[in-house]
Parts: sequence; structure tokens; C-alpha cells
Amino acid sequence: SCLQTSLSIWGWGSLGLVLFLVTFGPFAIFYFAFYILCFVGGGFVVTLLFGKSNSEKYLEQCEHSFLPCTSVGIPKCIEEMKREARPIKIDRRLTGANIIDEPLQQVIQFSLRDYVQYWYYTLSDDESFLLEIRQALQYALVQFSARSKETDWQPYFTTRLVDDFGTHLRVFRKAQQRIAEKGNQMKDQAEELVDTFFEVEVEMEKEVCRDLVCTSPKDEEGFLRDLCEVLLYILLPPGDFQNKIMRYFVREILSRGILLPLINQLSDPDYINQYVIWMIRDSNCNYEAFMNIIKLSDNIGELEAVKDKASEELQYLRSLDTAGDDINTIKNQINSLLYVIKVCDSRIQRLQSGKEIDTVKLAANFGKLCTVPLDHILVDNVALQFFMDYMQQTGGQAHLFFWMTVEGYRVTAQQQLEVLQSRQKDGKHQTNQTKGLLRAAAFGVYEQYLSEKASPRVNIDDNLVAKLAETLNHEDPTPEIFDDIQRKVYELMLRDERFYPSFKQNVLYVRMLAELDMLKDPSFRGSDDGEGESFNGSPTGSINLSLDDLSNVPTDETVQLHAYISDTGVCNDHGKTYALYAITVHRRNANSEEMWKTYRRYSDFHDFHMRITEQFENLANILKLPGKKTFNNMDREFLEKRKKDLNAYLQLLLNPEMMKASPALAHYVYDFLENKAYSKGKGDFARKMDTFVNPLRNSMRNVSNAVKSIPDSLAEGMTKMSDNMGKMSERLGQDIKQSFFKVPPLMQKTYSDPDHCRVAAPIDDNVDDNIPLRVMLLLMDEVFDLKERNQWLRRNIKNLLQQLIRATYGDTINRKIVDHVDWMTSPEQVADAVKRFRDAFWPNGILAEAVPRRDKAIRMRTRVAGKTKLLEVMPDELKHIIGAETTRKGILRVFEMFQHSQLNKRMVYVFLERFLETLFPQNKFPELFNKLHSRSKQMQRYKQRLHSTQAPSLQK
Repeated sequence: SCLQTSLSIWGWGSLGLVLFLVTFGPFAIFYFAFYILCFVGGGFVVTLLFGKSNSEKYLEQCEHSFLPCTSVGIPKCIEEMKREARPIKIDRRLTGANIIDEPLQQVIQFSLRDYVQYWYYTLSDDESFLLEIRQALQYALVQFSARSKETDWQPYFTTRLVDDFGTHLRVFRKAQQRIAEKGNQMKDQAEELVDTFFEVEVEMEKEVCRDLVCTSPKDEEGFLRDLCEVLLYILLPPGDFQNKIMRYFVREILSRGILLPLINQLSDPDYINQYVIWMIRDSNCNYEAFMNIIKLSDNIGELEAVKDKASEELQYLRSLDTAGDDINTIKNQINSLLYVIKVCDSRIQRLQSGKEIDTVKLAANFGKLCTVPLDHILVDNVALQFFMDYMQQTGGQAHLFFWMTVEGYRVTAQQQLEVLQSRQKDGKHQTNQTKGLLRAAAFGVYEQYLSEKASPRVNIDDNLVAKLAETLNHEDPTPEIFDDIQRKVYELMLRDERFYPSFKQNVLYVRMLAELDMLKDPSFRGSDDGEGESFNGSPTGSINLSLDDLSNVPTDETVQLHAYISDTGVCNDHGKTYALYAITVHRRNANSEEMWKTYRRYSDFHDFHMRITEQFENLANILKLPGKKTFNNMDREFLEKRKKDLNAYLQLLLNPEMMKASPALAHYVYDFLENKAYSKGKGDFARKMDTFVNPLRNSMRNVSNAVKSIPDSLAEGMTKMSDNMGKMSERLGQDIKQSFFKVPPLMQKTYSDPDHCRVAAPIDDNVDDNIPLRVMLLLMDEVFDLKERNQWLRRNIKNLLQQLIRATYGDTINRKIVDHVDWMTSPEQVADAVKRFRDAFWPNGILAEAVPRRDKAIRMRTRVAGKTKLLEVMPDELKHIIGAETTRKGILRVFEMFQHSQLNKRMVYVFLERFLETLFPQNKFPELFNKLHSRSKQMQRYKQRLHSTQAPSLQK
């Protein structure tokens, strides 16, 4: 079929060609091609002529139009620049609060004027670029303000800020400990401390280290540029951010013009020292605190600066031409300055010679140590923690824990029986239930300390233990059921050579005296020429004993002391009016006679009287201090009467028979009458607080007092609720069991806190829901290193803080703190902060000049003044709670931490990073900061060490 089809096509085609040639002839093909070519060419010619005519008509119309001719290249640019700019409308509203917007607008205006306009106007008069920059800044501030309003700042201020400060302090403390362990005296200590600090930081943070940003100015500027560019990316609209020229200008203004100077100022140690002095400007510098700082200083620059200033003042005083009464004042001042110079010279000599020795070791080798009776140790929270540590070392902790547990049991049993008696009077009968709780508590004490199963067991007379077991099985428990055994345990601790007698020879005893401020400042031999020098804390050379001194050092009977009040007057100090009594003191011995005047307030007499009557109970019935008077106590007639009464008090106190009956009283009297500022001991507040921080006996007694202090109306209402009372009794029974059955584990030292971890985990003891308790406990842990010490002390401090917070603010403390945070972030406070920033950078609207760096001697003296004021402002109550030496070391550690600009920068950057993470939680700032700090040298070394330690384990 295919063959037939192809033959038919060829046939018909051949037939058509034959007919075409027969009809038109053989030249028809050429004629046909010619006709087609002529048709196409004619159409092209017609189209060309028609388009030309139309184009000419259009150009004629353009010549008569009003449109300017189009310019190209440079003429076009010049024409565009000459064209009048369209006005840009800028909304001056930024935050929605006029009190904030006004100073913010001034800051923007001053920034553009001083950082852009002064050079921009030399290039162009066109202000559109400046207006666009201003508009971009305002847009960024509007976005920043909107984010701030949506952010909950309470966690940042109450948790993250405190955690970061605690972490910074912990890193500094660990760095100090590591340097002390190395004991390298050759390398620069400041440089070594900074290196060690960041080495500890990377071990604690694990993923980030800020050493480059804090130690290298070039890397710091790069970090701030990158950070500002990220912030502009977040805050600016995409169109403005893509404008590189404007973005770079704004970035440089923020990073180098604002942030970098601000961070440098906040991290300057001299600025911080001046700010500390300004904050506590109302407190007067104490002479003893100043001398303690000089004696404890390990900075030769500080000592030389103080010495130079003292020498300058000495030359001035010697140049004065005085006579009469003024000459005595001048002589006293000259003697004081000579003493200061002498102390500074000796201290410098010891530091340069490398003969620095621990004060505790010196005290153990020189002089007679004070004797603190065991009964005083057991009721003093500071002394008890050292005795507790010693008993744990010797394996006698069971005896001490038993004694303390019995004290707690006695107080609780007395309280329960009193409550039981009151209920019986009201017709409530729960005798069996209460006695059952007491029996369970008594059996718990027996099983834990005295039974055969007890571990460790209190080794005591078996007959007494058997008698106690029989009493527990057949009689109702009483508060005095353990008294006989407790008395035997006390005698064992007192007389057994393993316990209290050996404790007095142990270094822990010396450290206990240091914490109680009962160490005599030992004489030291600092010169190589054999001339010994003794520095005892005062120009008179007297021994600076503690106010709680319990020593039995005999007095010198050849010394005669006489004193009387010679004058009285009224003083006004910072708006406070009080009476001052001038006491003339005569001291005679076989070879010499001295006379001086000292000044005391009535409150000094009152504190002195309270102390000596506490230490010498027989004096309470003999010595009677004149009473207080609330109104008209500045009346001249009243002051004369009080002067007469106080004189009679002094004469009775200084009676030779009185001094002979109580030999240790002389030390207290000498300290009170010495010509120096009187250092008060425990005031009323401290004495009340001791009931909270003393051992379990006093703590339980406070519980009893708290129950008794319930108002009568509330008590009557509670007695009507029998069901609730039953539940309360059950809970109280559980508390009793927990108090006695779990004492030893709570007494043990715990090491749950790793050496290297952030202060970011929840604080223990269930205090996270109590904001002030959490903050105070965390700061006390890190400042005074409480977690490294006996946990019994830490628990007592926690209980004390809880009592203080509850007594001061009640249950509304968290609400008040939240309100305070709201107040801190209120428009008024934000506006005040912006105004302070504006006035600091542009005082009177003029850019502040760079403050010249102060002279080194001035900066060193400022450091001494700052430390002196910090020690002076610390309350005596704190020293009595955690110890004088611990308080002093903690305060000086915090002050020393702020004396390194690199470390201060680290803290500022941490606060800034946490601020941005809180403000922009969805922008993954933690990962960004890890990348920005990834070039840290310390971080690279840490990863290498980590890899080298993990490689062997992986091979195994």
C-alpha cells in the first residue's frame, strides 16, 4: 500500500509540472520568482517612507513643547544637586513620654553636632543626609523603647544581675586562691591575677571567655562595632540598614562616641573608688580603721602615697608658730603623723624584703593568747563553728552534736508542755498526743547518739545510759531527762585532752580569736639591725583588745588610774544633736605619770556598762548607770545632773577594791578611757540578733517566745479550731523529729558546690521564692565565702535573714521589690538617667573634654580612703555574726576586685550582654556572643587541654 501511495504522489506531481510548462512555457518559473521579489521590495519602500514622514511630524511637535532637554553625566548630577530639596518631616516623639523624649532629643542633637556636623559642613551644605541620619536614630530609639516596654525587667534586676555579680566575684576569689597556691613572687601580681582570672572564667563558663575584649583595645573596638551593627540590623528598617554610608556613620557614633567612653569610665578603678567614697560620704573616717588598712596593705604605692602626704602635713605643722593651748594639739597631731610614717616605713620594708608572715602564725608564736571558756564557745555562733570543725577532725563531733541536740530538745519540750498546760486550762485535752510527740523525739535522740546502733556513739557511763533507757520505757519524758548525761558530756569535752584542752593549742583556736577580734597585735622584728619595733594599733602603744575579751591576764597593781568628767557640751554632727562628756584621765606608775583627755557620749557609757555587766555578773548589782531621758535631754541643768551621776559611776568603777575583785575588768576600763574613738561592742540590736544565730538552744527559745507573743484575740480564735490545732500539732511533731533526727547530716560540711560553676543554679534551702533572702544569701556566700565554711553557720545566717526580712517587711516583701523595679524603670527614673548621661557627656550643652588622669599618689590615697570608709561603714552586728576577720577579708576582697580595669570591663560587658539577651530574647544573642568571643586565646587553650584529656579515654 505504501508503494502504491508513493507512486500516486509522483504521478500526480509529474502531471502538474507538464501541464504548467505546456500552458505558460519554459520561462514561467523565472517570471514567478521575479514577481515575488518585486512585491517584497515595494512593501519595504512604502514602510520606510511612511515612518520617516511620521517621525518628522513628531519631532516638530517636541520642538514646540515645554519639557527641558534631557541632560546626561556630570551636568545632570549638578542639576540634581541644585534642585531644592523636599522638606523631610520628622516626628519628635520617641518613647511616648515627654519627660524622656526631651532629653533624648537633646542627646541626638548634641551627638550629630559634635560627631558629624563639624566635618560634614566642610563638604556640603545639604542637610538631607543629616536629617536622614537623625530619622534613622529616632526610628531605632522608637523600636528600642517599644521592646523595653514589652520586657519584664524584674527577673533581670533580681536574679540575673545578682547571679552575674556573684559569678564575677567567685571567679575573682578562685583566681586569688590559685595565685596563693602557686606562690610565685617573681611575676607581676596584677598581670598574673588578670591572666588567672580569665583562665578560671573559661573553666567556669565553658563556652565563652572575654579576655580579648577586656585586654586588647583593638579587639574591644571591633567587638563594639559588630555589636552595634547587629543592633542596627534589628532596630532599623531594611532600607536604611542597606545604606552602608549612613549605617557606618551611626555605628561609629554609637560604638566609639558613646559606648566606648562610657564603658571606659565605668571600668576605671579610680572612678569607682571616688563613687564609693561619695556614696558613704556621711560616715566619718575612723582612726583605728585607717591604721588597720595601713597595716594590712600589701601595695607599696598606697603606703608611699600615705607616707608622702603625712610628711607634707608634718612639715606644715612644724612650720606653725603657736603658743598656749594650741601647742598641745599640734604636738598630738605631730605624734600621730610620726606614728603613721613609722608604720608605713616598717610595712614597706617588710613587703620589699619578702618577710610577710600570716598574722595568725605570728599570734601563735608571740605573746599570751586569750582564754575563751568552753561555755562561752558553745553559745557564740562564731566561736562554735571553729570548735565544731576541730571536733570533726578529732572524731568527737558526736559529743558536740549530742550536747546541742539536748539543748534544743529541752527548750522545745518546755515550750510544748507550756502550750499543753494553756490548752488544758481552756478545756482542750491533747495530753497523750503531745506526750507521744515528746516521747518520739526523746527516743530519737537516744537511738541516734546513745544506743548500741548509734554511729558514731557517744561514749559515756553505761549505768547512766541504762538508767535513761529505763526512764524512757516507764515514765513520761520531761525537759530534764537528758541533763545528767549532757552534764557528763560537757565535762568530757572540757577535760579530755583530745577535745577542749587540745583545741586551745590548735591553729583553729587562733583563727577563732582572730574572728572574735581578740588577737593581740603581736610585736614583730622587721628590721635587720636588731632594733625591734612594736605596733599595737594606737600611738600610745596600748594593746588593742576586743570588747568581748575574756582573757585572765593579771593587772599590774603598781599602776594607778584616776578619771573624772571635767566638762560637758552639746555637739551637732550632720543634723544629729548629742551630749559629749570630756573625761580627764591620770595614770601613774612607779616611773612615770601620764594625763590625757578623752571624749565619750552617753551611748558609749551605756554600751560599756552592758558589756562589763554581761562579763562580770556581780557588777550588775553594784554599778548603776544613770537612766536615759527621752525629752529635754539636752537641757543644761539635766546635763549637769547626769555629769554628776556619771562621775559617781566612774569613781565606783575605779575603786581599787573593785578592780582587785575583778582583775580582768582593768582591760575593759583601759580600753574605754583610752584617747581614741570608742569602738562599740554589741549594741541592743546585736544582742537581740544573737538569739537568732546562737546554737539550737537559743533558736528554739525564740520559737517559744514567738508562740507566746501571738495576740490574745488571735490565740482565742485559734483555740476554737480543734481540727486545725490537731494538724498543727502533727506538723510541729514532724518539725521536732526533723530538728533532732537530722542534726548530724546538717552539721557536716558539704561540698555540693563545685569549684568551677556559675552562680546561676537555684540557691538551696528553698529560698528562690523569697527575692531578698536569695539576694542577701547569695552575696554573703560569695563575699564572705560561707559555702566553703561550716554549713551550720550558713544555716543560722539564713534563719537570721529570714527573721529580719519577715520582721521588717512581712509577707509583702516580694511585692515591694517588684514595685521597686517598676519604679526603677518608670518614665521619671529613665528620664533622670538620660539627663545624668547628657549632663555627664555634654555639661551645659558643650562636649566634655577628656578628664586628665589623676596623679598616681592621689589615686593611691583615694584607694586607702575608700577601703577605710568601707571598713568603717560595716556594722558591728555583722562582725559578731560571721566574725571580724571574715568580715574584714570579705570587704577587702570586694574592694580589691574593683581595682583592675580589665576585670571591671569584663563585669560591664557581662551586664550589657545579659541586658541585650533580656531585651531581645528571640534574637539568639547568647549564640552571637559566643561567636564574637570565639577568638579568645584562653578559650583556644582550654579546648586544647580538654581535647588532650579526652583523647586517651577515647582511645581506650
